[in-house]
Amino acid sequence: MRAMLIANPMATSTSRRARDLLVRAVAGHLDLEVAETAYRGHATELARRAVAEGHDVVMTVGGDGTVNEVVNGLLEKGPSPDVPQLAMLPCGSANVFARAVGLSNDPVDATRAVLEALRAGRYRTVGLGSASPDGGAERYFTFCAGVGLDAEVVREVERRRLAGARADPSLYARTAIRHFFSGTDRERPSLTLEVPGRPAISGLFLAFVSNTAPWTFLGPYPVNPSPRAHFSRGLELFGMRSLDLMPVLGALAGMLTARTRPVRGRQVLNLHDAQEITLRADRPMAFQLDGDYLGELESITFRSVPRAIRIVI
Repeated sequence: MRAMLIANPMATSTSRRARDLLVRAVAGHLDLEVAETAYRGHATELARRAVAEGHDVVMTVGGDGTVNEVVNGLLEKGPSPDVPQLAMLPCGSANVFARAVGLSNDPVDATRAVLEALRAGRYRTVGLGSASPDGGAERYFTFCAGVGLDAEVVREVERRRLAGARADPSLYARTAIRHFFSGTDRERPSLTLEVPGRPAISGLFLAFVSNTAPWTFLGPYPVNPSPRAHFSRGLELFGMRSLDLMPVLGALAGMLTARTRPVRGRQVLNLHDAQEITLRADRPMAFQLDGDYLGELESITFRSVPRAIRIVI
């Protein structure tokens, strides 16, 4: 079995030595090519090459950002039975997608499970989401997208990481609190939600679009605004009509305790099992996919993509 292993040397949760041990463990079982990423977007380029060269499996050693880039490289021409399977050795700060498909957050345990699945020829086919900004190229996402406050927080965290901060749950929490009180616009809602066949809904401050649950993790704790989200269904949306402190605290409490029902409240909007969602803004709004900040935009359409990719699990 031919495989390409794409490793992010900047992944945050393991040391270089630990990543080398994982690579050696895998190399003994596969006809393996190892490639390290050197810049943003490099994993996408490597995954495209893996498709062109007919590899059977592409493995990632990194976090959700690396996985997202690889998925977009694998699916450059769309879902197909000829696309290599995706295997993940999670080494990021959250590893949301890997955990959502059932892998352990421990890289050693995950590596053992992936090798067992490869030997058994076992995989799972999952649906993804896609995002098409106005005037931009379509991009796939594995677990979530966000417009507004959460994307602003991702942007600020990336700035702090470039300045040398370590990306751990406390950095996200500190940044979110600081930005909520002194950075984001809590007075003027900008977003309008459009769903085919339904009236438009305006007056939203932020929106999360989920392809699976949970939306993210705060360390070991799932943060779950849309517990009904699942790889086999359409997309879920969670939105806020107010950024006043009490509604936000109520929504956060619901996200940390929700297990089967979506977070509810007077200032909360939920949308279930949607095939297509468009968000329009009356000013440029921050945008993130799978925890990567992608700039500002005024319009974006999300679509559900059923049975998009095969995951070794």
